[in-house]
Amino acid sequence: MRNKSLKILVCPLNWGLGHASRCVPIIQQLINEGHTPILVADGYPLALLRQEFPTLRTIEYPSYSISYSKSSTQIFAMLRSFPAIVSGILKEYFWLNKLLKQEHFDQVISDNRFGMWNKNIHSIYITHQLMVKMPLLLKPLEPFVWWIHRQFILQYNECWVPDFENQNNSLSGDLSHLYPLPKNAKFIEPLSRFSSHTNVTPNCDYAFVAVLSGIEKQRSKLELQLIKRFEKSGTKALIVRGLPVEKELWASYGNVQMVSHLPTEALAAVILGAKLIIARSGYSSLMDLKALNCLHKAELIPTPGQTEQIYLASYHKID
Repeated sequence: MRNKSLKILVCPLNWGLGHASRCVPIIQQLINEGHTPILVADGYPLALLRQEFPTLRTIEYPSYSISYSKSSTQIFAMLRSFPAIVSGILKEYFWLNKLLKQEHFDQVISDNRFGMWNKNIHSIYITHQLMVKMPLLLKPLEPFVWWIHRQFILQYNECWVPDFENQNNSLSGDLSHLYPLPKNAKFIEPLSRFSSHTNVTPNCDYAFVAVLSGIEKQRSKLELQLIKRFEKSGTKALIVRGLPVEKELWASYGNVQMVSHLPTEALAAVILGAKLIIARSGYSSLMDLKALNCLHKAELIPTPGQTEQIYLASYHKID
């Protein structure tokens, strides 16, 4: 970063909480360096960031609309969403252009939002997924989809890859290492909001802790499955629903307690104290569990049909 104080837009994608949660350490670092982050998000990611940084200015702007199917394949759901995604990319690109004409900003940091760049401002793109794992039927399209994504990446001044450069230590595997790195890309090591909470006292009240996130309807479907799994097990369990709201909302089903959301330190404490952690195999979840040194006691459940999560579960040898 430059020496002067900068006004910086931070814009995470709203596909679950992961893109917003991994921006937390970046935002904190910007604050520590004397810069002024302005947060652009919507939905639960915006609620999460407002909880983490209640004094920062926020701008509500929607991400691309998408809804996962309840079935084991997401091909048709993604095809149905494709026009809305393309429209959303174009809208956010022109929205940013308009905003920059109304107000001065020095930089924009986009976490997987394709249209949040402008040639008149230093633009940074964050992704661990330089290549997109395609479902079996569309596997021949994988190199073409990689090339298309690369064209978006090259519109930015920089691309930050939150993983280790050495493939032997990589958390993302093929997603960031299989194809040549774009010329504007660099590895910045994994990002986790738990990195500064590794020394908290473990909360051992719950043997099983499930941390949910992701796109509906699959988030709700897994939640119901876990309630049925644990409510009569005789073992105390906690389900953190991944639905940030102003006040924590608690409910009970037998020996299962459910909470809408937990602050970062409280969540770190129950994860550290659990015997078993259940989560999606999303990349941000992997980075969080790695930061807390808890990946070894995690049961990762890929979102059905979500090829990236299926690959990551397999890559980390978790069935």
